[in-house]
Amino acid sequence: MRGLGELEAAIMTALWRADGPLQVRGILETMVYDRELAYTTVMTVTGILHRKGLLEREKVGRAWAYRARETHAEYTARVMGEVLESGPDPGSTLRCFVERFGDEDVARLHHLLHQVGDRRERYRSQDSATTQ
Repeated sequence: MRGLGELEAAIMTALWRADGPLQVRGILETMVYDRELAYTTVMTVTGILHRKGLLEREKVGRAWAYRARETHAEYTARVMGEVLESGPDPGSTLRCFVERFGDEDVARLHHLLHQVGDRRERYRSQDSATTQ
């Protein structure tokens, strides 16, 4: 499992912050990066991110406009899941991760687990109502 490189992360962050699709020029103008970049560099890396499946694109005039396929939170959750599953014992890895949590994180986790449980219960209820 390989994460994003520095430039890839800067491009993705610019697209996650955008209100809609951006062309390469818009990405270049809004991204935060520690050095000046050529338009062609951003265009090349954006094409790579598209081929990796991280970006969708649509033709606008003669240029492509790009948008992230998933939100930043969805991407992060997917990567966390991949990392968790790549270890020898996902349960142990998850336990070790949760043991690092502070009190606020534990409270947030409890709250989220209740939300997810409630949502799953509603789906089960809806499924059983439609199958009857």
